[in-house]
Amino acid sequence: MGRKLRELTIKDDFMFGAVMSDPENCRELLEMILGISIDRIEVSKEKSMVYHPEYKGVRLDVYARDEENTCYNVEMQASRRPVLGKRSRYYQSQMDMEMLQSGRDYEELPKSFVVFICDFDPFGKELYRYTFKMKCEEDVNVELEDARQIIFLSTQGKNREEVPKELVTFLEYVKADLEESQKDFHNSYVRRLQDSVQRVKANREMEERFMLLEEKLKEERAEGEKIGWKLGQTQGARDMLLKMLEILGEIPEPIREKITSVSEQETLMDWAKIAVQSASMEEFVKKISE
Repeated sequence: MGRKLRELTIKDDFMFGAVMSDPENCRELLEMILGISIDRIEVSKEKSMVYHPEYKGVRLDVYARDEENTCYNVEMQASRRPVLGKRSRYYQSQMDMEMLQSGRDYEELPKSFVVFICDFDPFGKELYRYTFKMKCEEDVNVELEDARQIIFLSTQGKNREEVPKELVTFLEYVKADLEESQKDFHNSYVRRLQDSVQRVKANREMEERFMLLEEKLKEERAEGEKIGWKLGQTQGARDMLLKMLEILGEIPEPIREKITSVSEQETLMDWAKIAVQSASMEEFVKKISE
């Protein structure tokens, strides 16, 4: 059984993207996270909530710009993923490349923010917010001034007195399960998000988009499992061949490298048969070289 749209909460990346496609929802969220005032936000629906082959699958982050052309990329992380730091680097490089391709010079690159909202503690320090800027190791008072920031929010923080109350309330809403997410959080912004979630769930077009996305994800997972199975079978054949050759003697490094470079399981199995029929390493090398 696949997921149903009505079962989602704001922490699901599809729901988050749908709710944040409303510029006012996105603007108020960014103001709360960054502690700045933003007059207007434009959310790029072409870069969010889409199936995008060149992004290696489904891209479900929120990409936006404000009136000063500052770029924002926000992604919901309901479960821990590896190398989040490198993921943030990729997003920032994509934003910079887009700007440069539009004909801008380096000095015209705008400010950029990459924000991850995590339903776990990405660094284990029990903070609600982790903000990263480039600074000099030899003198922390020297900043690179490259106009970019990376921010990780965590629903597992414990430093309530150090962050705005409304941010803590928002993160509690993100952390909540389906039943808990419908309670009164006594916060106007969370109430606005709850209303938006209900509108998305009642929208037939959104339901169709979600079903299409789920089908794409299912196909992608099936293909990944298929590739993984093939890789596993190939590696198994390679390991078996090497063990058989060790019986014949020390494996010459060029032969080991040749075996390692082969990706076809059939070739490895054929070589395994030759290894069984060979009386020496020299005979095996001669036969696979013919």
